[in-house]
Amino acid sequence: MEALQKLTRRQLETLQVIRLGETPERGVSLKRIAATLRLSSPSALGHLTPLERLGLVVRYRGKSRLTPAGQRTLDEYRRHHRVAETLFGRLGLPPRASCAAAKEIDLALSHRTVEELCRVQRHPTACPHGAPIAPCHAPSAST
Repeated sequence: MEALQKLTRRQLETLQVIRLGETPERGVSLKRIAATLRLSSPSALGHLTPLERLGLVVRYRGKSRLTPAGQRTLDEYRRHHRVAETLFGRLGLPPRASCAAAKEIDLALSHRTVEELCRVQRHPTACPHGAPIAPCHAPSAST
């Protein structure tokens, strides 16, 4: 199973909060993660700890930062979501509805399935919102 498929929606949101909040100089505090997600600190820590175990986040002096694997996972998620969103858009759903439908399945899609959806859709370059979709890449041995 791929790292992305192991994540819960809340864990994904935790990664996104860290990406948006970290700077080259510092990570993101647990308090800030909890506040952004509207959770208690212990609940936020419950989402953060598995991300550390998966090697997607590191904590140092109470601050969390994404690892390169965490960055890649978020980039993969963005691609999975946008490809799924485009599929639903081509089926006639408006952008908002295509986004909601994509969120129902985007974490469950394997890289192989996303690449196949991309191929079948003739390699879309943008999602229904106009955001760019990264180009397809050859499936790796792990897919």
